[in-house]
Amino acid sequence: MSSQIKMMMRYFFLFLALQVNILAFAQEISGKQLLEKALAFHDPNDNWKSFKGEMLIEMESPNNGTRSTTIQIDLPSNYFKSTVKKDNYTIESELNNEECTLKLDGSTTISAKVKDSLKISCERAKMMKNYYTYLYGLPMKLKDTGTIIDPKVQKKTFKGKEYLVLKAGYEKEVGSDTWYFYFDPKTYAMEVYQFFHDESKNDGEYILLSEMITVNDIKIPKVRAWYYNKEDVYLATDKLVKGKRLD
Repeated sequence: MSSQIKMMMRYFFLFLALQVNILAFAQEISGKQLLEKALAFHDPNDNWKSFKGEMLIEMESPNNGTRSTTIQIDLPSNYFKSTVKKDNYTIESELNNEECTLKLDGSTTISAKVKDSLKISCERAKMMKNYYTYLYGLPMKLKDTGTIIDPKVQKKTFKGKEYLVLKAGYEKEVGSDTWYFYFDPKTYAMEVYQFFHDESKNDGEYILLSEMITVNDIKIPKVRAWYYNKEDVYLATDKLVKGKRLD
C-alpha cells in the first residue's frame, strides 16, 4: 500500500471519527445546555439585559439599493430609536417608554398621505423595535419568557458544514413561528438561523451569519444574508457597519 493511500485512509478515519463524536455530543447535550454554551460565547458577562448601544446597519437588496439605519437601544430605560436614511429623506422613529415621536427630515409635521406612502407610523416603530431587539439580541433573546426550547439537539449539515441545531417555538401569546438556530459544534458561535411560518410548506427564510462585531462585550454577527427557504432565493444583506456603547 502506497504512502499516499495510507495518508488518505488516515484522513478518512479521522473525518469519520469527528462525525461520530459530533453526533454523540448532539445526542448527549440538551437544548438548554446548548443555549448556555452559545450564551457563554456571545454574551459571556451577561450584558444583554443591561444593553445600551448604538448600531449603524446598512441593508443592500437587489432592487432597492442601500438603506442606512442607525438604531439606539437602551433596554433598562425601555428606549428605542431608529433613524432611517434612504434616497433623499430621513425618518426618525422614537419610543421612549412607549411614548412615540415620529419625524421626517427633522419635522414632526407629516401629512397623512406622506405617512402612508413612506410607512411612517407608531405601529411600524413598535414593529421595528421588536425586529431589531430580537434579531440583534440573539441568542440571548431565547431566554425570554414564552420561548419554548426543544430539549433535543439535532445535528444537521447546512451548506456543507455540520452544526448543532437548537429548535425554538413560542407560546401562542408570543408568536407562532418555528425557529432553528445553527451553532458551530466547537465554538458554539451562532452561524445560521431559520424560521418557518408553516414548516410543511417550506415557507419562511434562512439567514447566513458571518463575521463578528463586539458591542458592550457582546459578540454580534456583523453580516446577515437573507434567503427564502423555498428555492434558496436571495433577498437582501444586512451589514452591521459599526456599534458602540451608549453612556
